[in-house]
Amino acid sequence: MSKLVFLILAVMFFSCTQPTTSEVMIIPQVQQTEQLKGFFKLKPTTAIVYSWELLNEANLLFNYLDRKTKLQLDQKTDLQSKNAIVLKIDTTISNNEGYKLHIDNKTVQITGKTPAGVFYGIQSLMQLVPQRLNGNYLIPAVQISDEPRFEYRGMHLDVCRHFFDINFVKKMLDAMALHKLNRFHWHLTDDQGWRIAIDKYPELTQIGAWRNSTLIGHASDRPERFDSIRYGGFYTKDEISEVIAYAEKLHITVIPEIELPGHSQAAVATYPYLDCFDQQLEVWNKWGISEGAFCAGKESAFDFFENVLSEVAALFPGEYIHIGGDECLKNNWQKCPHCQARMKAENLANEHELQSYFIQRIEKFLNSKGKKIIGWDEILEGGLAENATVMSWRGEQGGIAAAKMHHNVIMTPNPICYFDHYQGDKKNEPLAIGGLTTVDEVYEYNPVPSELADNEQKYIIGVQSNLWTEYIPTTAHAEYMLFPRLCALSEIAWTFNENKNYENFMQRLVNHKNTLELYELNYKPYN
Repeated sequence: MSKLVFLILAVMFFSCTQPTTSEVMIIPQVQQTEQLKGFFKLKPTTAIVYSWELLNEANLLFNYLDRKTKLQLDQKTDLQSKNAIVLKIDTTISNNEGYKLHIDNKTVQITGKTPAGVFYGIQSLMQLVPQRLNGNYLIPAVQISDEPRFEYRGMHLDVCRHFFDINFVKKMLDAMALHKLNRFHWHLTDDQGWRIAIDKYPELTQIGAWRNSTLIGHASDRPERFDSIRYGGFYTKDEISEVIAYAEKLHITVIPEIELPGHSQAAVATYPYLDCFDQQLEVWNKWGISEGAFCAGKESAFDFFENVLSEVAALFPGEYIHIGGDECLKNNWQKCPHCQARMKAENLANEHELQSYFIQRIEKFLNSKGKKIIGWDEILEGGLAENATVMSWRGEQGGIAAAKMHHNVIMTPNPICYFDHYQGDKKNEPLAIGGLTTVDEVYEYNPVPSELADNEQKYIIGVQSNLWTEYIPTTAHAEYMLFPRLCALSEIAWTFNENKNYENFMQRLVNHKNTLELYELNYKPYN
C-alpha cells in the first residue's frame, strides 16, 4: 500500500471515528460544546475520584457504569489519581444545576455548583460512553458547559385510574433522571381510587382504594360494559418514604396531588358525610368527571382535609403540594343548603367563588405547615389564592393570565403535553383517550407564550408532561405512551430555544434507542 493511500485511509478513519460537535449524542441537548482531540480510555483500572459531599453521586456513577460496561471501578478521595473520573464542586458556576464536563486523554472532570449539577454532568457522561469496541471504551474528548432553561422540569403519573407499584415508580424516576427531569407529580387520589395511606382515616385505603369493576373499552362506547373484577391498590407510608428517598438521591422532588374539591368520589364513597347530601356512593368504575365532590358548606369537610393534609405535609419534604382544583361539577353545590348558607355567610356571588373560598382556605392551612400549593388552572375561577402556582392545562390562557398576575406558572397544555393521546393513526395504536400528540409537536412547543411581556416571562417556571391512565392498564403500555415523547419534553424543559434543532434531535434520538433499551424501557418504534 502506498504512503498516499495509507494517509487517505487514515484521514477517512479518524474523520469517521472522531465525533463532531453535532455528533455529541446527548438528550436533552447541551448548551455549549467544544470538540477536543483524542479520547479518554475507560478501563478496569480507571478510578472514580470525589470529595465526601459527592459520595451519593460517586455511588450512582459506579452503578451506572456497572450497568452499562460491567466495569466496577475503584472509588477514591485521592485527587492525584491518574486515569480518573473526577467529581468536583465549583462554586463559580452560576446556575445551581449547571455543570461542566471536560474529557481529555487523561481524565474526565465533572464539576457543578451543587451535587445536582455534578449529577446532571454524570447523566451526560453516561450517554457519551460508547458501546465496547475491541475490548475498549473510548469516550470522545469534549468540553461541555451546560445548565437548564427551566427550574421545574416535570413528569406526572396518574396511579388512580390504574395502579402501579413502587418498583415501576422507581423505574420512572430513573428514566426522569436520565433525561434531567426533576419534579415527579404523583397523582394519588381521584374518583376511581385513593392510593395513599392516612393513619387517621384507615378506611380510605380499606374502602376507597378499591372499585368493584372497571369500564371495558372506551368511555364513549355504547352500551357500557364492565368487567366485574375488584381492582385497586395503595401505597403504605413506608413505601412512599422509600420512593421519596430514592427520588432525593436522583435530585428529584416528589409532589403529591390530593384532589379537591372535585374528583373525590373515592373519598366520598368511604365517608358519605363528606357529600352534600350524605349519599352512599361507590368508588367510581367509569372514566370522565364524577359528581362526587366534597361539600364546601360543611366544616366536617375542612376538618377532614386538614387532618389528611397534615399527614401528607409531614410525609413529603418538598415545598409543594398539588391540590387539584380541576373539573369540579357544582350541581350539588347549587342545591345544597350547607353550600348556599356558606355562600351567604361569606358574601360569595356564585359557586365559582365558593370553590375559590375552598381552595384559599386550604392554601392558608398548608402555608401554616410550611407548604405552597399548585393547582390546575381552574383555581383562577372565582379569584386566585394568594401564593398559588398555576398549572396551565386547558391550553395556555390560564397560564398567561396567572403570569400577568405575577403568579408562578407551569405549562402543561392539552394536547401538547398530554401523553395519554394517540401518537399516530389510531388504527395502528393501542386504545387511547383520543386526540393526537406526536413527537415533533412536543419538540416544537415553546412553554413561554409570545403574549407575555419580558417582565412577565420569568413567571413561567417550567413545563410538564401528563400521563393519565384511564386506558393504560400495564407498565409496558405506560412506557410506550411516554417514550419517545418524554425525550422531546426533556429537551424543551432543559435546552434553550436557540440550541434546539428538530432534525438534529431526531438523529440523536435514533442513537438514544440504545440507552432506552439499556434501561429496559418500552417505546413506540421510531426511525
